[in-house]
Amino acid sequence: MIFEIVGSRVLGPYLGTSIFIWTSLIGIILGSLSLGYWIGGRLADKRPSFSMLAWIILASALMIGFTTLVKEFFLFNLPKVIEGLKWQSVVASIFLFAPASVLLGMVSPYAVRLKIKALQTSGTTVGNLYAISTMGSIAGTFAAGFYLIPALGTTNILLTITLLLAILSIILFITEKRTSISTFPFVLLAITGYNLYTFNTSAKAYVDQDTQYNRVWVYDATDQETGKSIKFMRINNESSSAMFFDSDELVFPYTRAYRLAEHFTPEFKSILILGGAGYSFPKYCLQRYSEARVDVVEIDPELTELAREYFNLKDDPRLIIYHEDARTFLNRGEGKYDVIIGDAYKSLYTIPWHLTTVESAIKAYDMLNDGGCMLQNVIASIRGDASAFLQAELATYRTVFPYVFVIAVTNPNDLSGVQSIMMVAVKSDQVPSFENPDRELAILLKGEVTEYVARDLPVLTDEFAPVDYYTNKAIK
Repeated sequence: MIFEIVGSRVLGPYLGTSIFIWTSLIGIILGSLSLGYWIGGRLADKRPSFSMLAWIILASALMIGFTTLVKEFFLFNLPKVIEGLKWQSVVASIFLFAPASVLLGMVSPYAVRLKIKALQTSGTTVGNLYAISTMGSIAGTFAAGFYLIPALGTTNILLTITLLLAILSIILFITEKRTSISTFPFVLLAITGYNLYTFNTSAKAYVDQDTQYNRVWVYDATDQETGKSIKFMRINNESSSAMFFDSDELVFPYTRAYRLAEHFTPEFKSILILGGAGYSFPKYCLQRYSEARVDVVEIDPELTELAREYFNLKDDPRLIIYHEDARTFLNRGEGKYDVIIGDAYKSLYTIPWHLTTVESAIKAYDMLNDGGCMLQNVIASIRGDASAFLQAELATYRTVFPYVFVIAVTNPNDLSGVQSIMMVAVKSDQVPSFENPDRELAILLKGEVTEYVARDLPVLTDEFAPVDYYTNKAIK
């Protein structure tokens, strides 16, 4: 179970955390275990010995060590040879997790065969072994999710599993009274030890950290648009926050588009931001809107700590941070705001579907003051198959808000290409103007899209929200 849970964190930074990833991972591992049970049972009847069991466990250790060594290279290059997230997730699961899972599946029937001494007690023996196995799976599940991943990180967990299996195989060889133990376990220890060394030393060049929710990188880079030096935060291999070294400007166009709040709700006094990451826009709000209270909901407290350490996030009496899921915060409905910013859709690979539904939109509407607005960054196209998620979100929000507008941010002249799109929902009975004397706001407002082919997609609800299927149409 530790191997399976860690598998989701191995695939996540490169393929996302959509339902396709979990479906492929669980399906492939279950299939591999089934194959392993079948092979292990037949082999146990033919050659029941502790030495053979030791070889099986050693082989599984080698396969997990192999996965540890090649996972990042393989996943980085996989999209270059295979298109489509579904096939990528299936192939990745087969290549990285099937071999070890088949071998681990062989262990149970083989161990049962070795433990059965008499037919009269076979039921008890099998029951005891499966009870112990299940308890181990339960312990591994809780340990991985609650402690190991944030404490050790995925690579170190895989290395630990590799080493433990190698040691167990050595013990079994000794149990069989083999004094001349194979050199393979020691070769394996050397390989994994070297990999651990190179991983730890290379990680010193930048921050590479597993949190309870994400894998996070923080590093310095150069902004392609301005040529300025910037500090990047990448979450699950997607750019999430950035900060210039020599100015307080916003780096990403979609974060600059959040300034539209000034137009649709002038002189607002309170703003709720769903998603903090590196806190680039919350910091901007504190600086630009000197009278406004800024509340931020960020599910991952370790991102906040990284923002404090690397992105100059400082305590401010006008800033309140809530470490919880944005949907649970909305469900509580505590507080009223003039503006709500939805910044939790980090990429097409990791959209939290429970924030896309009509129930979530109703909660946001109820928390807005009259005349307030909600701005939601959506990554999609205006037209074509890649517009499915945007069209579904529009249908959803238009059942709740009187007016919902679409503003193309990064490329207003290309309605068929995937880009950042600002969806603006206004809680007002008056149609807002689209004229503003501020030059930057005026340019953004000109990106309003009024003519596009509307698609008859159902409203997203907590019961029906096929977000992953819609966003997959925009992933190439």
